[in-house]
Amino acid sequence: MTHVPATARALLASALSVTALLTTAACSADGRETSRPVPVPSAAARAPSSAAPAVEQPTATAAPTPPALSEEQVRAALITERDLGVPWVPTRGAATWRDGMLKAHTGSADCRRLLDVLYTEEPFGAPTGPHAVVALDDSSNGTQLRYQIAAHRPADVDRVLAWLGTLPEKCERFTAATARAGAQDVEVAELPLPEAGDARHALRVTMSGETADGEPTYFTVDVAAVRVGQDTITLTNGGFGEVLSEITQAVAQLGAERLSEIGRQSRVRI
Repeated sequence: MTHVPATARALLASALSVTALLTTAACSADGRETSRPVPVPSAAARAPSSAAPAVEQPTATAAPTPPALSEEQVRAALITERDLGVPWVPTRGAATWRDGMLKAHTGSADCRRLLDVLYTEEPFGAPTGPHAVVALDDSSNGTQLRYQIAAHRPADVDRVLAWLGTLPEKCERFTAATARAGAQDVEVAELPLPEAGDARHALRVTMSGETADGEPTYFTVDVAAVRVGQDTITLTNGGFGEVLSEITQAVAQLGAERLSEIGRQSRVRI
């Protein structure tokens, strides 16, 4: 059984408390409490008494779509090395394994598209609004984590998430020709995520083979996406070292909670 490191445990604890912390910070920023939402009365309380004359009830209207966050708010919602702690540090540059392992080709259109997504780290295409990105390195083993928040049309995001959900079956096992590491056996499996945001999906992709010198290779990369309103978190976590799924899951949960709370604060100010 994989031991969950202190970093992952701390992130999971942070995800559970981030809403309370951010709400407290918002309330105390100017020394005043923000107004609390009015409780919705029960059906019995809403029903008119038999002695009261009937009145025409207003037609219910759909709630307006929350506005997308500003670029400043999106940057504030990023996960940083301060959240992960040691051994995570700001990146020193794109990992060398990106070109060596992820610039690859295979016959299946769906599997080829998956490889392209892993390489570009843009499953939803170019952002249509404010966006921010951060890359972090695990200084102990060369693992790299890239975390992006960007505005995309929710319907487009949900279509891509549905497509990701088909890949553990369509691309469960296949062979890919990589740019520098020769032929690699690829396996794709679903990675469960905590219930966070409005929609979500994650995959774990492993690649194994041999170098030109006959040395065995084993590479792992997680890709996860969580939609929160009109903004979407895209996360990749990969490397030749130990890539812990607990880190991917905890970062996705903490990030979604933080992004949700910043969005709620924005709507309250409006």
